Amino acid sequence: MNWEQLLSLKRYGDTHKRLRKEQDETRLGFEVDYDRVIFSSAFRSLQDKTQVVPLSKTDFVHTRLTHSLEVSVVGRSLGRIVGTKLLEKYPHLKEVHGFQFNDFGAIVAAAALAHDIGNPPFGHSGEKAIGEYFKIGKGTQFQSQLTPKEYQDLCDFEGNANGFKILTENRKGVNGSLRLSYATLGAFMKYPKQSLPKKPTKNISDKKYGIFQSDKEAFTEVANELGLLTYGEGEDIRYARHPLTFLVEAADDICYTIIDFEDGINLGLIQEEYALEYLINLVRDTIQTEKYNLLQHREDRLSYLRALSINTLINDAARIFLENEEEIRAGNFSVSIMDKSKYKAQIDDIIKISIEKIYKSDEVIEKEITGYHVLQHLLDTFITATKNYHSDSLSNYDKLILKVLPENVDYATDHLYKRLMNIT
Repeated sequence: MNWEQLLSLKRYGDTHKRLRKEQDETRLGFEVDYDRVIFSSAFRSLQDKTQVVPLSKTDFVHTRLTHSLEVSVVGRSLGRIVGTKLLEKYPHLKEVHGFQFNDFGAIVAAAALAHDIGNPPFGHSGEKAIGEYFKIGKGTQFQSQLTPKEYQDLCDFEGNANGFKILTENRKGVNGSLRLSYATLGAFMKYPKQSLPKKPTKNISDKKYGIFQSDKEAFTEVANELGLLTYGEGEDIRYARHPLTFLVEAADDICYTIIDFEDGINLGLIQEEYALEYLINLVRDTIQTEKYNLLQHREDRLSYLRALSINTLINDAARIFLENEEEIRAGNFSVSIMDKSKYKAQIDDIIKISIEKIYKSDEVIEKEITGYHVLQHLLDTFITATKNYHSDSLSNYDKLILKVLPENVDYATDHLYKRLMNIT
């Protein structure tokens, strides 16, 4: 893979090639991507989804929206650090094509901003609730009417694939949805494969999937424009990650490692003295002890350690990417960047505590149980109503249910798979 292709400014529907050196410096194409995501209704909906504790009543707990903003800030820093070094390594990118170091930052920031845009309520628990409705619930009735891959899309409902759908799906009067640049769409795609075959290799990009059957054509166009490496054969083709995807993933890993831990402290799920020691272990080489000891309030101590921790991990992630850049472009880097971090032991300790004290806390588990019931009940209600619509057996209740569906949800289509995906 080569950077000239990977940094494509092309958007859905373009008939002429967009050149970086012809861009308006006051409103660059990659920066437009960020604007389009942040003004979208799908992004705004993240404000109602919390990052750690569902339906938290406290105002200091991060939502998916604030988490996404933080990940984008970390991603921008990573992209700029890496972009500066890449332009030194490959000067023709700047001298011939006009790329600047902040282009890398803008691409990573926009993709990072959108990284959770397809997540259902209750996060990964919500994905499982949706999947189990089709796998072992009332949705099993549709298995015989769908292809194996279509059915698998529903049984292993994936927020990453739903995100790509939201960012690219054609609607009446709107082609290409947000029409983001292909570079940003490529960087967004963590798992550039279909739902089947499942985990064909141990490569990090094969861990999950990121393409619904309804979006294969759109992603193939993006992948071909970017020159992504291909694997597999025929209908089971899959792709190597866009190199900048590794930075998007690293930004997310850094934020949820540190900031979820911070939420746990603020919620009282983790004792402050116990928790701060873990953060100090991470920043022992950079902490200014005298300054830290002068901080009187927990909020200030946490803020100081959080900033140091994030900065430490940003610099380490950028180092790892640059040391492995050629291997990454060749499709031979098979793990996440943070798996190679020299701070992996400290990161693993923090994540272990977060799992034990936060993710498995009674408050989180109780809300996830509620989420299962809510999502599966809603799915069944809307799917039953649309099924009755197509069999001309609508009840008055069904008619009311269909009226509350958003206008852009096409439940009238005769294509069962598309109808189920639209409702889901």
